[in-house]
Amino acid sequence: MAIINEPVLKIQRWSLCAVFILLTTALSVPIMGYSQELRAIIDTSKGAIEVTLNERAAPTTVANFVNLAIRGFYEGLMFHRVERNFMIQGGDPLGNGTGGPGYQFTGEILLKHNQPGILSMANSGPGTDGSQFFITHLATSHLDGLHSVFGKVISGQPVVNQIRRRDIINSITIEGDPSALFRRKQDQLSEWNQVLDENFLDLKSVFESGAN
Repeated sequence: MAIINEPVLKIQRWSLCAVFILLTTALSVPIMGYSQELRAIIDTSKGAIEVTLNERAAPTTVANFVNLAIRGFYEGLMFHRVERNFMIQGGDPLGNGTGGPGYQFTGEILLKHNQPGILSMANSGPGTDGSQFFITHLATSHLDGLHSVFGKVISGQPVVNQIRRRDIINSITIEGDPSALFRRKQDQLSEWNQVLDENFLDLKSVFESGAN
């Protein structure tokens, strides 16, 4: 009996090893994880907020945000909506919650609003993402499935909590090279930049690889 069962035991051992290796490999690969390659420093009148951008889960949304930031779209805009124990919202050139970049797009509804410091897009319904974004004070699961999460705060959450209505976004600086992302999204970026150039005459020039 021992001789008959020995191959079975060996197969079981190898099967367990294979499962362990597969699980270890899977856990080592950051599915929908946050890349450290692209980050944004949001300099405000209350201090700096550093966020990491999730281009894997939300490439279109990240490309839009990075393009607007590089072109200086957000400079001087205010946080027009602040609700305590909920979120801060900015990115509206009109300052009243109705403005945007002149175009709209459909963001990626994948990630959860499951912690403080989630960076997500404001919208008025499906297909209406533009330039307005918000950062959460705490987990806001009721927003899941409605808004495109594209980043999270890695430094400066106390600043987020100190922001009040009408506080200013001085600038948003992008750290990392968005060239590969921009190449993948070049058709949309071209359309967006054409609209931006028509509606906002004082924006900075379009990003060129190696120039950032």
